[in-house]
Amino acid sequence: MPPAKKRARTYDPARIRTAVLTQFGHVRQAVRTLTEEQLALPTRLPGWTVRDLAAHVAMAVGSVSRNLDRDEPAKAELTLLEWPFATAARAVDIADRTQDLAAANPDLDALYARTEERLAAGLAAVPGDRLLAALTGAMTLADYLVTRTVELVAHTDDLNAAVPGLGVPHDRQALAACTRLLADALAAKAPGGSTEVRIPPYAVVQCVEGPRHTRGTPPNVVETDPLTWIRLATGRVTWKDAVAEAKVSASGERADLGGLLPLMG
Repeated sequence: MPPAKKRARTYDPARIRTAVLTQFGHVRQAVRTLTEEQLALPTRLPGWTVRDLAAHVAMAVGSVSRNLDRDEPAKAELTLLEWPFATAARAVDIADRTQDLAAANPDLDALYARTEERLAAGLAAVPGDRLLAALTGAMTLADYLVTRTVELVAHTDDLNAAVPGLGVPHDRQALAACTRLLADALAAKAPGGSTEVRIPPYAVVQCVEGPRHTRGTPPNVVETDPLTWIRLATGRVTWKDAVAEAKVSASGERADLGGLLPLMG
Protein backbone atom coordinates (compact mmCIF):
# COMPACT_ATOMS: atom_id res chain seq x y z
CA MET A 1 0.00 0.00 0.00
CA PRO A 2 1.62 3.28 -1.04
CA PRO A 3 1.99 5.92 1.65
CA ALA A 4 -0.31 8.92 1.66
CA LYS A 5 1.20 12.28 0.87
CA LYS A 6 2.23 13.76 4.20
CA ARG A 7 4.57 16.52 5.11
CA ALA A 8 7.72 15.10 6.69
CA ARG A 9 9.12 16.59 9.86
CA THR A 10 12.40 18.44 9.53
CA TYR A 11 15.75 17.23 10.81
CA ASP A 12 18.77 19.31 11.72
CA PRO A 13 21.26 18.54 8.92
CA ALA A 14 24.35 19.14 11.07
CA ARG A 15 23.09 16.83 13.81
CA ILE A 16 22.18 14.12 11.32
CA ARG A 17 25.61 14.27 9.71
CA THR A 18 27.24 13.97 13.12
CA ALA A 19 24.88 11.14 14.09
CA VAL A 20 25.73 9.11 10.98
CA LEU A 21 29.47 9.52 11.49
CA THR A 22 29.20 8.78 15.21
CA GLN A 23 27.10 5.64 14.82
CA PHE A 24 29.32 4.36 12.04
CA GLY A 25 32.29 4.95 14.33
CA HIS A 26 30.61 2.92 17.09
CA VAL A 27 30.08 0.02 14.71
CA ARG A 28 33.65 0.24 13.40
CA GLN A 29 35.07 0.06 16.91
CA ALA A 30 32.98 -3.04 17.64
CA VAL A 31 33.73 -4.81 14.35
CA ARG A 32 37.44 -4.28 15.01
CA THR A 33 37.15 -6.50 18.12
CA LEU A 34 35.38 -9.44 16.47
CA THR A 35 37.16 -12.77 16.17
CA GLU A 36 36.94 -15.02 13.13
CA GLU A 37 34.61 -17.28 15.10
CA GLN A 38 32.30 -14.37 15.89
CA LEU A 39 32.38 -13.14 12.30
CA ALA A 40 31.18 -16.57 11.20
CA LEU A 41 28.14 -16.54 13.52
CA PRO A 42 24.67 -16.45 11.94
CA THR A 43 22.49 -13.36 12.27
CA ARG A 44 18.72 -12.93 12.32
CA LEU A 45 18.92 -11.86 8.67
CA PRO A 46 18.44 -15.10 6.70
CA GLY A 47 21.64 -16.34 5.09
CA TRP A 48 23.85 -13.57 6.51
CA THR A 49 26.78 -14.11 8.83
CA VAL A 50 28.13 -11.44 11.14
CA ARG A 51 30.83 -10.79 8.52
CA ASP A 52 28.15 -10.22 5.87
CA LEU A 53 26.26 -7.90 8.20
CA ALA A 54 29.37 -5.89 9.02
CA ALA A 55 30.15 -5.54 5.31
CA HIS A 56 26.58 -4.43 4.66
CA VAL A 57 26.84 -1.59 7.19
CA ALA A 58 29.90 -0.31 5.33
CA MET A 59 28.05 -0.67 2.02
CA ALA A 60 24.99 1.19 3.31
CA VAL A 61 27.06 4.10 4.60
CA GLY A 62 29.42 4.03 1.64
CA SER A 63 26.44 4.51 -0.66
CA VAL A 64 26.51 8.19 0.31
CA SER A 65 29.95 8.61 -1.30
CA ARG A 66 29.07 6.43 -4.27
CA ASN A 67 25.97 8.49 -4.96
CA LEU A 68 27.94 11.73 -4.65
CA ASP A 69 30.28 10.40 -7.34
CA ARG A 70 27.37 10.02 -9.76
CA ASP A 71 26.02 12.87 -11.85
CA GLU A 72 23.43 14.93 -10.03
CA PRO A 73 19.87 14.05 -11.13
CA ALA A 74 17.66 16.70 -12.66
CA LYS A 75 14.97 16.38 -9.99
CA ALA A 76 14.04 14.49 -6.84
CA GLU A 77 12.05 11.28 -7.30
CA LEU A 78 11.57 10.16 -3.71
CA THR A 79 10.54 11.92 -0.52
CA LEU A 80 11.83 10.92 2.87
CA LEU A 81 8.49 9.38 3.87
CA GLU A 82 8.38 7.32 0.67
CA TRP A 83 11.82 5.81 1.20
CA PRO A 84 10.87 3.04 3.69
CA PHE A 85 8.37 1.65 1.18
CA ALA A 86 10.87 1.71 -1.69
CA THR A 87 13.43 -0.59 -0.08
CA ALA A 88 11.73 -3.98 -0.48
CA ALA A 89 12.14 -4.02 -4.26
CA ARG A 90 15.92 -4.05 -3.89
CA ALA A 91 16.23 -6.71 -1.17
CA VAL A 92 17.61 -9.50 -3.38
CA ASP A 93 20.12 -7.22 -5.12
CA ILE A 94 21.29 -5.85 -1.76
CA ALA A 95 21.82 -9.36 -0.37
CA ASP A 96 23.90 -10.38 -3.38
CA ARG A 97 26.02 -7.23 -3.30
CA THR A 98 26.53 -7.55 0.45
CA GLN A 99 27.94 -11.04 0.23
CA ASP A 100 30.16 -10.09 -2.72
CA LEU A 101 31.52 -7.15 -0.72
CA ALA A 102 32.18 -9.34 2.33
CA ALA A 103 34.06 -11.89 0.21
CA ALA A 104 36.14 -9.19 -1.49
CA ASN A 105 37.11 -7.43 1.75
CA PRO A 106 38.50 -9.86 4.33
CA ASP A 107 40.06 -6.88 6.16
CA LEU A 108 36.89 -5.26 7.45
CA ASP A 109 38.69 -2.52 9.36
CA ALA A 110 40.40 -1.37 6.17
CA LEU A 111 36.99 -1.30 4.45
CA TYR A 112 35.55 0.75 7.31
CA ALA A 113 38.51 3.13 7.29
CA ARG A 114 38.11 3.84 3.58
CA THR A 115 34.36 4.26 3.95
CA GLU A 116 34.68 6.62 6.90
CA GLU A 117 37.36 8.74 5.22
CA ARG A 118 35.38 9.14 2.00
CA LEU A 119 32.18 9.91 3.85
CA ALA A 120 33.72 12.60 6.06
CA ALA A 121 35.38 14.23 3.05
CA GLY A 122 32.18 14.21 1.01
CA LEU A 123 30.00 15.61 3.77
CA ALA A 124 32.45 18.44 4.40
CA ALA A 125 32.24 19.58 0.79
CA VAL A 126 28.60 19.12 -0.27
CA PRO A 127 25.43 21.01 0.77
CA GLY A 128 22.38 19.16 2.01
CA ASP A 129 20.19 20.14 -0.93
CA ARG A 130 22.45 18.39 -3.41
CA LEU A 131 20.46 15.64 -5.18
CA LEU A 132 21.76 12.08 -5.09
CA ALA A 133 21.07 9.42 -7.70
CA ALA A 134 20.17 6.84 -5.05
CA LEU A 135 19.12 3.44 -6.36
CA THR A 136 15.79 3.64 -4.54
CA GLY A 137 15.13 7.00 -6.24
CA ALA A 138 16.76 10.42 -6.45
CA MET A 139 16.57 12.39 -3.21
CA THR A 140 18.44 15.15 -1.43
CA LEU A 141 21.61 14.42 0.51
CA ALA A 142 19.98 15.72 3.70
CA ASP A 143 17.08 13.28 3.33
CA TYR A 144 19.33 10.41 2.32
CA LEU A 145 21.42 10.85 5.45
CA VAL A 146 18.30 10.45 7.58
CA THR A 147 17.72 7.10 5.85
CA ARG A 148 21.26 6.10 6.82
CA THR A 149 20.31 6.42 10.48
CA VAL A 150 17.71 3.70 9.88
CA GLU A 151 20.31 1.43 8.29
CA LEU A 152 22.83 2.08 11.05
CA VAL A 153 20.48 1.76 14.01
CA ALA A 154 18.68 -1.35 12.74
CA HIS A 155 21.92 -3.12 11.87
CA THR A 156 23.63 -2.10 15.10
CA ASP A 157 20.76 -3.88 16.83
CA ASP A 158 21.27 -6.88 14.52
CA LEU A 159 24.95 -7.05 15.46
CA ASN A 160 24.18 -6.89 19.17
CA ALA A 161 21.62 -9.67 18.77
CA ALA A 162 24.07 -11.89 16.86
CA VAL A 163 27.12 -11.48 19.12
CA PRO A 164 26.34 -11.90 22.83
CA GLY A 165 27.95 -9.20 24.93
CA LEU A 166 29.04 -7.03 21.99
CA GLY A 167 27.05 -4.06 23.25
CA VAL A 168 27.49 -1.57 20.41
CA PRO A 169 25.98 1.70 21.69
CA HIS A 170 23.32 3.65 19.83
CA ASP A 171 23.97 7.33 19.26
CA ARG A 172 20.98 9.17 20.73
CA GLN A 173 20.45 11.42 17.71
CA ALA A 174 20.66 8.49 15.28
CA LEU A 175 18.19 6.49 17.36
CA ALA A 176 15.82 9.45 17.56
CA ALA A 177 15.90 10.11 13.80
CA CYS A 178 15.38 6.44 12.96
CA THR A 179 12.46 6.15 15.38
CA ARG A 180 10.78 9.32 14.11
CA LEU A 181 11.12 8.49 10.43
CA LEU A 182 9.59 5.05 10.87
CA ALA A 183 6.80 6.43 13.10
CA ASP A 184 5.98 9.06 10.49
CA ALA A 185 6.01 6.38 7.80
CA LEU A 186 3.36 4.48 9.74
CA ALA A 187 1.22 7.63 9.93
CA ALA A 188 1.66 8.09 6.17
CA LYS A 189 0.71 4.47 5.46
CA ALA A 190 -2.38 4.56 7.69
CA PRO A 191 -3.52 8.19 7.84
CA GLY A 192 -6.06 9.08 10.46
CA GLY A 193 -6.45 10.21 14.03
CA SER A 194 -8.10 7.37 15.90
CA THR A 195 -4.96 5.73 17.29
CA GLU A 196 -2.06 7.30 19.12
CA VAL A 197 1.30 5.57 18.85
CA ARG A 198 3.76 6.56 21.55
CA ILE A 199 7.47 5.75 21.35
CA PRO A 200 9.00 7.66 24.24
CA PRO A 201 11.07 9.71 24.40
CA TYR A 202 11.27 10.32 20.65
CA ALA A 203 7.92 10.16 18.86
CA VAL A 204 4.14 10.35 19.13
CA VAL A 205 2.01 10.00 16.00
CA GLN A 206 -1.68 9.77 15.18
CA CYS A 207 -2.77 7.17 12.64
CA VAL A 208 -5.56 4.81 11.49
CA GLU A 209 -8.90 5.94 10.11
CA GLY A 210 -11.75 6.43 12.55
CA PRO A 211 -13.05 8.93 15.08
CA ARG A 212 -10.39 11.55 15.75
CA HIS A 213 -9.29 12.00 19.34
CA THR A 214 -9.41 15.62 20.53
CA ARG A 215 -9.01 15.69 24.32
CA GLY A 216 -8.37 13.51 27.36
CA THR A 217 -7.01 9.99 27.18
CA PRO A 218 -7.12 8.62 23.61
CA PRO A 219 -9.41 5.58 23.19
CA ASN A 220 -6.76 3.69 21.20
CA VAL A 221 -3.17 3.80 22.40
CA VAL A 222 -0.06 1.87 21.43
CA GLU A 223 3.17 2.34 23.37
CA THR A 224 6.57 0.75 23.04
CA ASP A 225 10.28 1.53 23.33
CA PRO A 226 12.39 2.76 20.39
CA LEU A 227 14.26 -0.48 19.65
CA THR A 228 11.11 -2.61 19.81
CA TRP A 229 9.42 -0.15 17.45
CA ILE A 230 12.32 -0.33 15.02
CA ARG A 231 12.26 -4.14 15.15
CA LEU A 232 8.52 -4.10 14.41
CA ALA A 233 8.83 -1.59 11.58
CA THR A 234 11.69 -3.47 9.92
CA GLY A 235 10.28 -6.97 10.38
CA ARG A 236 12.72 -8.20 13.03
CA VAL A 237 9.84 -9.10 15.34
CA THR A 238 6.15 -9.68 14.72
CA TRP A 239 3.37 -7.66 16.31
CA LYS A 240 1.94 -10.82 17.87
CA ASP A 241 5.22 -11.77 19.52
CA ALA A 242 5.95 -8.24 20.75
CA VAL A 243 2.53 -8.03 22.40
CA ALA A 244 2.86 -11.52 23.89
CA GLU A 245 6.26 -10.65 25.34
CA ALA A 246 4.87 -7.40 26.80
CA LYS A 247 7.22 -5.34 24.64
CA VAL A 248 4.17 -3.42 23.37
CA SER A 249 1.09 -2.20 25.23
CA ALA A 250 -2.00 -1.80 23.04
CA SER A 251 -5.42 -0.71 24.26
CA GLY A 252 -8.57 -0.02 22.25
CA GLU A 253 -10.32 -1.69 19.32
CA ARG A 254 -8.17 0.16 16.77
CA ALA A 255 -4.85 -0.44 18.53
CA ASP A 256 -3.87 -3.62 16.66
CA LEU A 257 -1.15 -2.57 14.21
CA GLY A 258 -0.33 -6.12 13.10
CA GLY A 259 -1.84 -5.64 9.67
CA LEU A 260 0.24 -2.52 9.02
CA LEU A 261 3.65 -3.91 9.98
CA PRO A 262 6.37 -4.28 8.94
CA LEU A 263 6.85 -1.04 7.01
CA MET A 264 10.10 -2.12 5.36
CA GLY A 265 10.77 -5.37 3.55
